[in-house]
Amino acid sequence: MRTENRSSKVKIDESENELFNGGEPFSGVIRGLHVTGKCKDGPVAKKYQRVPELILGFDTETTGLSVSSERAISYGFCAYRFGVPIWSEQFFVIPDRPISPGAKRVHGLSVVDIEAKRGSEPVYTVEKGLARAVQILRDYYELGAYVIGSNVVRFDLEMLRRSCMSVLGMELNDDYFDISLLRIIDVVDHDLAIDPSREFRPRRGQEYLCRHYGVTPGGHDALSDARAAVEVFIEQVVHNNAGQASLLLISDPVDFVESFETQPTQLKSANSNFTEW
Repeated sequence: MRTENRSSKVKIDESENELFNGGEPFSGVIRGLHVTGKCKDGPVAKKYQRVPELILGFDTETTGLSVSSERAISYGFCAYRFGVPIWSEQFFVIPDRPISPGAKRVHGLSVVDIEAKRGSEPVYTVEKGLARAVQILRDYYELGAYVIGSNVVRFDLEMLRRSCMSVLGMELNDDYFDISLLRIIDVVDHDLAIDPSREFRPRRGQEYLCRHYGVTPGGHDALSDARAAVEVFIEQVVHNNAGQASLLLISDPVDFVESFETQPTQLKSANSNFTEW
């Protein structure tokens, strides 16, 4: 991952209407019950000119590729405020089904490997992992965050939704949490909005996007991949602004720095109000 301070290069604004070309609202806010429905059939994502004030990178590693029958075995979340990382969490899950050989070749995790992480990393049941993931997404949604990932709507969020239905009996469309209302930025869709041509860049997976934008790949580790997706998005915004080295902050810079020493109570509670089972 890049170690330089990217905030000096990126336009950042907390005004939702100024995030896109022409000030139009983001077409990627999903409105249907099925997470993937509007993403596949809806308008193409617009190019972002600024980075939202609060963003949440999200990625999973799984037992396989089917969103309807496989499970997440690792969840990675990372929050950035004004382009600066402020919080992260990764936890692992003992799956209720085998990890496919193909998936293991990608992320290198077996059930034995996950069991061995007990004591050094959070390791949950399937139910516990789903509940924690939903809680994080809900809390950051209420804080106004945008969720960023690679194929995050079609894969990670859709597997989460279907798993919650089958395991927890939750459809994620009620007053507690409606997954369809998440503010979502998919770096793959965003890249297609930036450069729709597939002739010279036929592949848009996260590894290819990392290579194209000069970001260190996450290596199929959920937290590292979540961070890589955020870094790719920041580089995409820099590209959209023709590399302009500018940072637009709504708040005074001194207040901005001091805000990290006294985080809002609601942001603290979003990261600390979870009791282990």
